[in-house]
Amino acid sequence: QVQLVESGGGLVQAGGSLRLSCTASGRPFSSYNMAWIRQAPGKDRELVAAIRWSAIGTYYADSVKGRFSISRDKDKKSVYLQMNNLQPEDTAIYYCAQAGQPIDRGDYSSLRMYTYWGQGTQVTVSS
Repeated sequence: QVQLVESGGGLVQAGGSLRLSCTASGRPFSSYNMAWIRQAPGKDRELVAAIRWSAIGTYYADSVKGRFSISRDKDKKSVYLQMNNLQPEDTAIYYCAQAGQPIDRGDYSSLRMYTYWGQGTQVTVSS
């Protein structure tokens, strides 16, 4: 049974930073692409960052490029999202997600790749 547990969300002022963490269990962590996906009230889900199973290859949405950084630690079975220079428009629930298939060399920037999601962590940025 796949389980993804996020932590690290909270309230921060504009210009501040947060680091989200996600610990995975249930499948060999190193075999699966991982992503961070956010959803703000009244808006569509947005895949903000993704990282390949090999850790060679990262993707960022234009809205966060240069401010957010995704990384993974195979020993800790964890994926991280470092978020700097946060802005009010970054306010959302952030979900950690794992691809459905192992060693997937497809489009890891696509929401369709990610089958398993965590419960989400709230990030609120005040102006």
